[in-house]
Amino acid sequence: MSALITDAPAPPAGMSSRHKLVLTLLLGAQFMLAIDFSILNVALPVVGRGLGFGLDELQWIATAFALPAAGFTLLFGRVADLFGRRRMLLAGMALLAAGSLIGGLATAPAMLLTGRVMQGLATAIATPAALSLITTSFPEGPLRTRALGLSGALMSAGFTVGAILGGVLTDALSWRWAFLVNVPVAALILAVTPALITESRSRDCAKLDVPGAVTVTGGLLALVYGITSAGSRGWGDPLALGALAAAAALLVAFVLVERRSPAPLAPLDVLARRTVSWGSVGGFVAFATETSLVFLMTLYLQQVLGFSPLATGLALGVLGAGTFAGGVAAPRIMARLGGRTTLTAGLLLQAAATAALLGLGDSRDGLGLLLVATAIGGFGNLVAIVAFMGTVTSGLPDREQGLATGVATMTQQVAITLGIPVMSAVATANASVLGGIHTATAVNVAIVLAGAALVWPFLRRA
Repeated sequence: MSALITDAPAPPAGMSSRHKLVLTLLLGAQFMLAIDFSILNVALPVVGRGLGFGLDELQWIATAFALPAAGFTLLFGRVADLFGRRRMLLAGMALLAAGSLIGGLATAPAMLLTGRVMQGLATAIATPAALSLITTSFPEGPLRTRALGLSGALMSAGFTVGAILGGVLTDALSWRWAFLVNVPVAALILAVTPALITESRSRDCAKLDVPGAVTVTGGLLALVYGITSAGSRGWGDPLALGALAAAAALLVAFVLVERRSPAPLAPLDVLARRTVSWGSVGGFVAFATETSLVFLMTLYLQQVLGFSPLATGLALGVLGAGTFAGGVAAPRIMARLGGRTTLTAGLLLQAAATAALLGLGDSRDGLGLLLVATAIGGFGNLVAIVAFMGTVTSGLPDREQGLATGVATMTQQVAITLGIPVMSAVATANASVLGGIHTATAVNVAIVLAGAALVWPFLRRA
């Protein structure tokens, strides 16, 4: 007889003062890393004019961050298991500070791109480490679900806050502060972490699976590069198609390597767990569609309604409020309904709210509809994301939490990276800006509904 993912949990124990301090530190690190993904988006034209980027080269400011952030996450999630999660968090924060300083002081495109690559690599190192420190610091059950709820809320809200903060800093000071603001925060985390967090690692003596690391990292890099190139150059571009073919070959090779490895980077029996595989499907859909919807609404507000970058960021702040509320409410919803139902219900609410945006027109009369629908959709999206995080990391021993959080973070980073170019390609295929936004929004809704339809029947366990 089948059962839901999450059985009814015992009443939650309260967090100790130390738990609260640890959680605050780890959430602060994750929030800062999430902000970095989007903080430059509204400032790209200004950055381009300041450093001499051509219009067709601006995408590389985002891609230089996204490639390492998505490609190396699974590898460093496992490295954190083996060599120490606190150690990897500290290494990621140090690299983030260095990359941010280089980007903020950049005088040429190559210098700025170097800083962005370092920031993306820092995200790949620090994010799974911070998330696995949360899952190993809090026992499975209501306490961990509550911590993951706050983590998901802040990480998702960080993408929206990044857009707002980027607009404020660019208008009030300079785009350079979008980089430099990270330096003192990273320094504070580096100073406080050793005193608050003890080292955590797997107790087995497994060695790093180098062939698995090479194939999966190369495959993910090729996948992200291929889809972002296709989104900007067209799906018939030979370079994009070549990268996608290489990605397919490398990922197949990764599966073959893992089958034979005595100490696999990602044990296939873990990846084959329905909680991991189908939970990741739901998480991928949630992240890809909501972040690409933010892109579509940014396009709508600026290109159709004529909003400034700062006004656009403030309008999207309502979505951020909805996501935060969803993250706070999600643990209680998950405790009552279970993981599968919560994930499916969150996706359905997100789809319904997104469908309402098809009523937007070319006048500002629809601004109220946009604010309400994005807030409700953000709430549903974060409920789904928290259920995804809790589902993927449930039922696994501490020694595999770095792998599980690496899979969750990789799902997040790849989804965020791929969602925007795909929706951009759909939107720009229409001669009318508003018509393209409507078409892409309808595709967005269809993808969310398809995700819910897959999660509900398949996300079960014996």
